[in-house]
Amino acid sequence: MVQKVRSLGISGIEGFDVSVECSVAGGLPTFEIVGLPDAAVRESRERVRSAIKSCGFKFPVSRLTVNLAPADRKKAGSMYDLPILLAILAAAEHIKPLPDSCAFLGEVSLSGELRPVPGVLSMALRAKNAGVEKLFVPIQNGAEAAFAGGPEVYPVAHVSDIVGFLEGSKALVPAPMPEISETPAYGVDFSEVKGQENVKRALEIAAAGGHNVLLIGPPGAGKSMLAKRIPTILPDMTRQEILETTAIYSVAGALANRGVTGERPFRSPHHTLTYSAMAGGAHLNPGEISLAHNGVLFLDELPEFHRDVIEALRQPMEDGAVTVSRAAGTARYPSRFMLICAMNPCRCGWYGHPSGRCTCSEKSVTDYRAKVSGPLLDRIDMHVEVPAMEYDELRDKATGQSSAEIKARVDAARRIQRERYAGSAITMNAGISSTVLHDYCELDEKGETLMRSAFNKLGLTARSYDRILRVARTIADLAASERILPQHLAEAIQYRSYEFEKG
Repeated sequence: MVQKVRSLGISGIEGFDVSVECSVAGGLPTFEIVGLPDAAVRESRERVRSAIKSCGFKFPVSRLTVNLAPADRKKAGSMYDLPILLAILAAAEHIKPLPDSCAFLGEVSLSGELRPVPGVLSMALRAKNAGVEKLFVPIQNGAEAAFAGGPEVYPVAHVSDIVGFLEGSKALVPAPMPEISETPAYGVDFSEVKGQENVKRALEIAAAGGHNVLLIGPPGAGKSMLAKRIPTILPDMTRQEILETTAIYSVAGALANRGVTGERPFRSPHHTLTYSAMAGGAHLNPGEISLAHNGVLFLDELPEFHRDVIEALRQPMEDGAVTVSRAAGTARYPSRFMLICAMNPCRCGWYGHPSGRCTCSEKSVTDYRAKVSGPLLDRIDMHVEVPAMEYDELRDKATGQSSAEIKARVDAARRIQRERYAGSAITMNAGISSTVLHDYCELDEKGETLMRSAFNKLGLTARSYDRILRVARTIADLAASERILPQHLAEAIQYRSYEFEKG
């Protein structure tokens, strides 16, 4: 006898349909799982066998064959435990055939309890598009699955709860749509930062337009402190952004018990991380550039990162996505993030300081800065110098502007951008494509003269020219100006004028 149970699988952050077919036939007792299962799926045989007995059912002493269709697509993970178990019970006629309108997923313990699995949000979104009416998931995954807004989600703690519900002897309550906090609690604020008003202004511009920033300054100037507060001034995430971010963190197994995350990610990996950890791992798990999607990727001590790790950023920064190809297959992840980098002007950190504390030779300074390639620097919109703090600034008890005040201006600039780009694929100024750049960033005669002079004196490339115009457009938006005025352009140019060769 053959019975089918609907389930779902995950590839990258995309869910796909899986049909779990079970055949109970005569012959020597065996239990085989086919359909390109990985080791975790094959090991489900022992978990399912023990769980069936723990739930009071007799495990069939027959030739059991479980097929995971489509058979040509790799199945990975422990989410197939539950549908395999139910398919065996139905094929052995211990329970009635399961309705086609229901789908099941979850890891099963030896005692029949359900344990959470990664990637549930993506699979719930696929269930919504596939016409599934009822989705049964482990109780810890209930809020995550319900956020998809698709089928009725039934969080389940034990296999016996599902069996009782299907037989009509037990009631299960669908999971409600989870509530997302309108004001995420980041725990830090810009009012805590003393001085550095020019840097705060630069970061406000970056947040308003989604621009990448390189902070250059001596140790203790506040580069890391400033960077960690950038998420507090970014606009609140939209529902689509929350879906994308939660899906990535779910696949990575990094959601913990949050269910749904409404905070913009802030990723700050150590400089010893590998290329795979940055771009994506051997098991197709998302890397740091995808975990920072819709948020901030902060690279402190940029020159200390391995060269191949830094260069891995170049293509995702342009395309907003990364394709991870490994022996296990291929997965594509979104990777639209604000890149915030910090570095010292030299290895000791005090090059150019009036105190003369720097002990580095000119060659040492050149070699240190050469660790960061020109093509990557070209992709960073703003190069901002962070000067060392003076004593009077540190002793000043005045409170600076709060994150809420800065965020209000950022939100106003983003509203202007949404209205301007309505109906297009552009969401903010940093994403203006070169083909339409001059439609949105037109300069007057004075602006053209200023830009021509800067282009020749600073030795700008075509890419850096485009990025200056995008930053100038953001500065104009913060000033609520329809046109880019010369003063807006001049401020944008100063964020590209740091002398990397000469200090």
